[in-house]
Amino acid sequence: MSDLSISDVRTFIPAKDFELSRAFYQALGWTETWQDEQIAVLENADHRFYLQNFYVKEWAENAMLHISVSSAQAWKQHVDTLVATGQFPGVRVSEPKHEPYGALVTYVWDPSGVLLHFAQWDIGQTGQQW
Repeated sequence: MSDLSISDVRTFIPAKDFELSRAFYQALGWTETWQDEQIAVLENADHRFYLQNFYVKEWAENAMLHISVSSAQAWKQHVDTLVATGQFPGVRVSEPKHEPYGALVTYVWDPSGVLLHFAQWDIGQTGQQW
């Protein structure tokens, strides 16, 4: 029988201003492991995605990344610090919010409008992590 195992899944994230988005994700804590004029591979804690030098407003404003973290509040504070520098126009961050599926979530909009969910799981509340 053929081996159909999967070793990795990576999404593509659009960038309206490729250089600004690269700098933003690096400031958030991702490491750029490869890059050319059209795409960058960004990694954090052995998780990766492709940042693409391509932008369609409707796609960017509907694209989302759900990122499991140990502290939604710490991510809120980290992004507040980045926003305060004025280096990342368009970046917004919300107060952490308890969601009905059992996570405390800080929402962050990247420079292109992509929505990041920094989710702190309360496994005791739901009994599982979705």
